[in-house]
Amino acid sequence: MSTITGTNVTIMVADMDRAISFYESIGVKLQQRWENHYAMMTTAGLTIGIHPSGSDNTSSGTLSIGFMIDSIDATQKLLQDNNISFSKEDDGKSGIYLHFKDPDGTILYFVKPMW
Repeated sequence: MSTITGTNVTIMVADMDRAISFYESIGVKLQQRWENHYAMMTTAGLTIGIHPSGSDNTSSGTLSIGFMIDSIDATQKLLQDNNISFSKEDDGKSGIYLHFKDPDGTILYFVKPMW
């Protein structure tokens, strides 16, 4: 059996430049880009593949991507500074969440865990 050497989650987008710019604005780094065919973006423990959808269907369905953070206030300011709409939730159990979406509707959240 072959050994898995890496992983990524690929999301479909309508506009590569817009998607890359958005993810960079929230702290995800561009690792590699192959023109308008594909891009790999990385952050702590996660690689996100950005792929043009080739159609109007860019929905990621029920997929959500979460990013654990160390400061709700600083992250909330980051979202506000980038004009990204979000909702804040403190579930009183697992953490404080900032829920938002990327330009193509992929559900994202930042969480300051309580553990």
